[in-house]
Amino acid sequence: MSGLSVDGYRVWAVAGLPEVRQGDDLAKLIATAEPGLLDGDVLLVTSKIVSKAEGRVVQASDREAAIDAETVRVVARRGPLRIVENRQGLVMAAAGVDASNTPSGTVLLLPEDPDASARAIRDGLRDVLGVDVGVVVTDTFGRPWRAGLTDVAIGAAGVRVLDDLRGGTDAYGNPLAATVVATADELAAAGDLVKGKAAGLPVAVVRGLPHVVAEEHGEGARAMVRSARDDMFRLGTSEAVREAVTQRRTVRAFTDEPVDPDSVRRAVAAAVTAPAPHHTTPWRFVLLESERSRTRLLDAMRDAWIADLRRDGKSEESIAKRVRRGDVLRNAPYLVVPCLVMDGSHSYGDPRRDGAEREMFVVAAGAGVQNFLVALAGERLGSAWVSSTMFCRDVVREVLGLPSDWDPMGAVAVGHPAEAPRPRPERDAGSFIAVR
Repeated sequence: MSGLSVDGYRVWAVAGLPEVRQGDDLAKLIATAEPGLLDGDVLLVTSKIVSKAEGRVVQASDREAAIDAETVRVVARRGPLRIVENRQGLVMAAAGVDASNTPSGTVLLLPEDPDASARAIRDGLRDVLGVDVGVVVTDTFGRPWRAGLTDVAIGAAGVRVLDDLRGGTDAYGNPLAATVVATADELAAAGDLVKGKAAGLPVAVVRGLPHVVAEEHGEGARAMVRSARDDMFRLGTSEAVREAVTQRRTVRAFTDEPVDPDSVRRAVAAAVTAPAPHHTTPWRFVLLESERSRTRLLDAMRDAWIADLRRDGKSEESIAKRVRRGDVLRNAPYLVVPCLVMDGSHSYGDPRRDGAEREMFVVAAGAGVQNFLVALAGERLGSAWVSSTMFCRDVVREVLGLPSDWDPMGAVAVGHPAEAPRPRPERDAGSFIAVR
């Protein structure tokens, strides 16, 4: 047996496997080629032969169409290259659709359920050889920020795929707060060193690491896929912008979790990149970070609103109902008051042109607010823009101590959403387009 041996464990490729065809029993083929498997060994099985055995070879004169069919979500695109999330939940190039090592005019799709494939091979080896081994189904991945490819685990059975070291200490006694080792990926990469891409050796064995083998099948490689909420690199650049825009929602219920002020400041930095007339900067953002400042503002606005409604002859019941609409601001842990300033505006002495001048600045302010809301969504913060400050600008300026030429353009409630957003009805963009 040729292979690699380092400090007590050994890795070697299994020779003598025939060309795999649909319906073949991989466990029996592996047992015949490597009858000396022992308890505690780990089998590293290239996904290509699993796909062939499971009939995942499909006719496809157009590989791009096959990629489309396997794609759930496009993460990034550059020319013909696509990084996508596929049906197995894996984020990878071309959805894992492979045109190599398969007859011309066909492509290989990944196994439908790689963890189930690993379990079947493990159970089969137990039946044929009476051994308890771990099985990892591997595939080749590229990685962000790193040149070159490596094998990773896409399916597993009987292997502790993650080694959680959090709560322990390092050699210097420092606490380990974030260390979770991707054991199954490390095994896959070790096997790739001896299997090779063109050597016709699709299976490798690791011996000498029995502690990574579990009695039960375990949670499988699916546990290694980072959840959408925790994935900081879920989207490519253009896709991230599109996702933030489409996922921005008006959030009316927030948790008690504090808002990171730096997140809001980053959103302001995005807001002030909006277009504006005459090379001006017509945006100002007042950040109400203390509960005292928020309460003082909202109490003063409520009193002003009630006085206006009473002057309008509204009943007390009607007034109470209308005032409750402002609860979204009062219940938010963070408030922002965007303001418009007209510095750099032109005066023409013509009401029509002066009115248009102000409208240009108002549009620029709206663009800044939209940038701000989208950037908050990118920070995974919920928001609600409420126009109420525009009805009592003098009160807002007085309470917040703002210059007389700052025009409050509503208020933005900011916080962590208390619940997932409801599905938004699809809007046909064509209904909003006029072509001339």
